[in-house]
Amino acid sequence: MPTLNEEAGIAECIERAKTAISELGMTAEIILSDSSTDRTPEIGRDLGAIVHEPDQSGYGYAYRYAFDRARGEYIIMGDADTTYDFEQIPRLLAHLREQDADIVMGSRLEGEIKPGAMPSLHQYVGNPLLTKFLNAFYGAGVSDAHSGFRIFTREAYETMNLETTGMEFASEMIMEAGAQDLDIVETPIVYHEREGKETLDSFSDGWRHVRFMLVNAPGYLFSAPGLLLGLAGLVVMGIAYTGVSIGNATLGTHSMIAGSLLTIVGYQVASLGVFATVASDPIQKPTDPITERVTTSLSLEHGATAGLVLFGVGSLYAAALVSQWITNGFASLEFTMSSLIAFTAIIIGLQTVFSSFFLSAINR
Repeated sequence: MPTLNEEAGIAECIERAKTAISELGMTAEIILSDSSTDRTPEIGRDLGAIVHEPDQSGYGYAYRYAFDRARGEYIIMGDADTTYDFEQIPRLLAHLREQDADIVMGSRLEGEIKPGAMPSLHQYVGNPLLTKFLNAFYGAGVSDAHSGFRIFTREAYETMNLETTGMEFASEMIMEAGAQDLDIVETPIVYHEREGKETLDSFSDGWRHVRFMLVNAPGYLFSAPGLLLGLAGLVVMGIAYTGVSIGNATLGTHSMIAGSLLTIVGYQVASLGVFATVASDPIQKPTDPITERVTTSLSLEHGATAGLVLFGVGSLYAAALVSQWITNGFASLEFTMSSLIAFTAIIIGLQTVFSSFFLSAINR
């Protein structure tokens, strides 16, 4: 249990955990990872709990500090504010064993939330939306991704490479479990009203979860939007260049410019997905064939050569335009669709050359 001034509810939580341990008939320890300034650690020690004091702050760090010092085959985590009923531990543990799973989570949203236990914003907006994010990006397949009542095996904990220190720790565990193909199961629980002061900041902590999920899924943040933008730009350029009509409308020069800009921006955004994948080693790596190909087997020489070829083709056309301009006595030139394609090729070619060198530099 991570504790931060929980003297109002810590005794009840410990007594409920003791009841569960007695029912199980197993050897167990109750650990408080404490950063309190009130009587919480004193109450915990009086009731037989082991109290550790983390050398850094943060919700996630408090949990990791305790996990590293826990000695059991199974690790049970839960907040020390009476919101979770630790007398339900035997039921959760039985479900974990019956399903031969690695992690079991108590689902509040599939169970019962007592009146006043959870703000409506969290119950109907925040938690469901964050859960949908996790399920969509990481294939978590859970109904309540941010329930803090969980049981997992020591082997599962050692498999997950948990690093965060803040509230996003709850998301990281699910993300890592999914990335490592660990089996997560759920069972409904009752969520009770808390004792003591609320320490959660709805918007800042919610944003920490979203930010963490996004930066660890560059395929969704960069690669997919980049590919879609680039494809849309190429389609617009193709329709404008060929003069194909869409209903009663025919795309012209302005559409060609818009298509060119979309193509360039899409290429740049998709490139960021490649850079993020290589530089940050995200939990969820992009799975599209282009990003996989670039990050795993494309060499500096091949990338730079492709960029130079593209740049060269565009430059040849641009050189012809410059020659025509000089021949005509520096008179104004007619703006053509072909010139836009050439200039787009020049820009993307240069981006490819320099991107190849940058990728090589961060991938050494």
